[in-house]
Amino acid sequence: MEYSGKVAVVTGGAHGIGRCVAQEFGRRGASVAVIDVRKGDHFVGDISRKEVLEAFAQEVVARHGRVDYIVNNALPLMKGLDECSWEDFQYAMAVGVTAPFYLVKLLAPHLAAGASIVNISSSRDRMSQPQTESYTAAKGGIAALTHALAVTLRGRARVNSISPGWIDTDFSEHAGPDAAQQPAGRVGNPMDIAHMVLYLCSNRAGFITGENICIDGGMTRQMIYHGDNGWTLTE
Repeated sequence: MEYSGKVAVVTGGAHGIGRCVAQEFGRRGASVAVIDVRKGDHFVGDISRKEVLEAFAQEVVARHGRVDYIVNNALPLMKGLDECSWEDFQYAMAVGVTAPFYLVKLLAPHLAAGASIVNISSSRDRMSQPQTESYTAAKGGIAALTHALAVTLRGRARVNSISPGWIDTDFSEHAGPDAAQQPAGRVGNPMDIAHMVLYLCSNRAGFITGENICIDGGMTRQMIYHGDNGWTLTE
């Protein structure tokens, strides 16, 4: 029960990576406060709204009195240049960057000694597919926000980010090209990310702050050229 008596806050914690992270904290003894837009046995609300974040933070403090870990995981909207409106882009940034900043600001006075904050970015913070501007910008923003917070919160909390690659949130097994194209030989699953979150929140990571850790099976390290190793560009 490594995290017994600790309090973990997880945004977007009702499904996917966030749910896995919340469950793993709970299994290890932590009290977990989850916020998600999905209905369920947690705080339900849209974190793009200032008043929702304030109400959630107030409830966390009232119920627990302290916070040991904050995991900013909620997923921003993905739309591209052709279809993304002003409002869509603003919403993506609100969920992906503004909300993590404001939640940390609200909870900062209540951080316990040895606190840790983990922001979930994406390997898209360094590479892109066409028509993904809103999501990519939000993930790049939270990666940069990470090192700024790490410097500001020195001595009070360590702040790191994780950039997942292809993570199948249903834990499906992939074979053929989907698996073979990844240097690790498989598609990732939420436990691959949850393990790193738990590590970064542990004392074993006490000298790690301001870092971004990419967990993508090696995909961003693989150089791809047309005609090389069977790769073919089709337009």
